[in-house]
Amino acid sequence: MPETILFVMGLIIVVIIVLAIILTFVPLGLWISALAAGVRIGIFNLIGMRLRRVIPSRIINPLIKATKAGLDLSVDKLEAHYLAGGNVDRVVNALIAAQRANIPLEFERAAAIDLAGRDVLQAVQMSVNPKVIETPKVSAVAKDGIEVIVKARVTVRANIDRLVGGAGEETILARVGEGIVTTVGSSESHKEVLENPDRISQTVLNKSLHAGTAFEILSIDIADVDVGRNIGAQLQIDQAEADKRIAQAKAEERRAMAVAKEQEMRAAVQEMRAKVVEAEAEIPKAIAAALREGKLGVMDYYNMKNIIADTQMRDSIARMGREDASSEDNK
Repeated sequence: MPETILFVMGLIIVVIIVLAIILTFVPLGLWISALAAGVRIGIFNLIGMRLRRVIPSRIINPLIKATKAGLDLSVDKLEAHYLAGGNVDRVVNALIAAQRANIPLEFERAAAIDLAGRDVLQAVQMSVNPKVIETPKVSAVAKDGIEVIVKARVTVRANIDRLVGGAGEETILARVGEGIVTTVGSSESHKEVLENPDRISQTVLNKSLHAGTAFEILSIDIADVDVGRNIGAQLQIDQAEADKRIAQAKAEERRAMAVAKEQEMRAAVQEMRAKVVEAEAEIPKAIAAALREGKLGVMDYYNMKNIIADTQMRDSIARMGREDASSEDNK
């Protein structure tokens, strides 16, 4: 009797384990929920999803949601999108939102947008409710040299047909900034920009900046316009400073050349003086040789000395006269 009880208990435990394994592998509860929602799917299809390493709830729950919303979607399409790395639930939500907003959107287009890395649900919501993008402060300079700082708000609506391969918000902001710089730069004065800020909006809108992007620009509103620095005056100051430095450099070059020339002339004068001193040193030798050879007499020598002394005295008197005259002129 105890052996029978133990056998029955063991059999019950085995049955419970087997049922737990089956229920874990076979999503019976999910199958019942699908049937209750009107989604016709076989239990073996769910088992096949397990074998293909697909989480059945990631497919069945969005399928139930789509069926209740009146969408005709197949399990194979949803499973293929899941295996490709897409977000099935987000795609289904986007299709439901597009249907409610009367926006034509097919499953293949929504799946392609999702696989491209864009949020297809956000794109559908942006098609219904346009988004406002605020540009950073854009600095531009008018023709009078005054800097103008502009901030704009761009209202865009997603273009679902161009979401795949279309440029994003960064391109819109870059093109709007380029249009602002062009408009301000073509203005004769910064006062024109301050008086007519809507001129910037009109010019930018006329350029069709949304071409090739995933958005459609609805409006561009100038949020703020500020006056910045006087760039023209600053450039003139910098240019004058640069010209001053160039002139100083050229003057320094001329001064260096003059100093070098003066030093060269002094060297030449010193060389000439050295030659004169050398030549004067030869005079006594020549006089001595002339006396020995009898070419010069003693009286001739004394007469020559007297002449030299007289010349030196005349030079001294003349120098003193010039100094007195210069002192009188200074007075």
